[in-house]
Amino acid sequence: MKIKKVLVSQPKPASEKSPYYDIAEKYGVKINFRPFIKVERLSAKEFRQQKISILDYTAVIFTSRHAIDHFFNLCAELRVTIPDTMKYFCVTEAVALYIQKYVQYRKRKIFFGSSGRVDDLAPYITKHNSEKYLAPVSDVNNGDIKSFLDKLKVQHEEAIMYRTVSNDFTEDEEFDYDMLVFFSPAGVSSLKKNFPDFDQKDIKIGTFGATTAQAVRDAGLRLDLEAPTVQVPSMTAALEMFIKENNKGK
Repeated sequence: MKIKKVLVSQPKPASEKSPYYDIAEKYGVKINFRPFIKVERLSAKEFRQQKISILDYTAVIFTSRHAIDHFFNLCAELRVTIPDTMKYFCVTEAVALYIQKYVQYRKRKIFFGSSGRVDDLAPYITKHNSEKYLAPVSDVNNGDIKSFLDKLKVQHEEAIMYRTVSNDFTEDEEFDYDMLVFFSPAGVSSLKKNFPDFDQKDIKIGTFGATTAQAVRDAGLRLDLEAPTVQVPSMTAALEMFIKENNKGK
């Protein structure tokens, strides 16, 4: 079956220069962006049940803009004033710069990595090993931050500040796609929740990341495209190659 319409389970790219648009134009494919999941903040009441006092910590580790938004908004709801002495450790410079939305940006108190991997922060955290670290996380997380900080032997706590929930489809939303692309196990779970009688038939499924690929298999679905690989390190590169091969001569 020729691929004519693809659903990418992520928000629409902010830039018109996204490779997805190039693929759509080059191969005459319609690509829709529609997340299967959404992130929502815990209420102050829910957070208090963890018995974590934010002001007991002297440094915060941020892995995403979501984490920053939910951390500062939760602090506002709790009426917690973050001291100017707080240090912030971010996985990328883009995440670090986003902190400006909430506090004055001071480079001497903000540290960031380059690859987006929390391991990049090891030199900075080792240098500041006397700090007490707080890591805002989702209710769905793989424990990577805890393992990383345990290895560095610093005082730390993971605080669940937001949750990942299904972004339910409405009755009037069309679901007539030739291919679905997923980026998280939660997205696959949302597919099954929204469409419990989902019959894959000729619909292609692509995934990014090993855990997402396994989630597709565990759901009893056929996995047609798995990224990243050495040949195709990005989802867009993998998708273009797949569409090119699948639609060839059809």
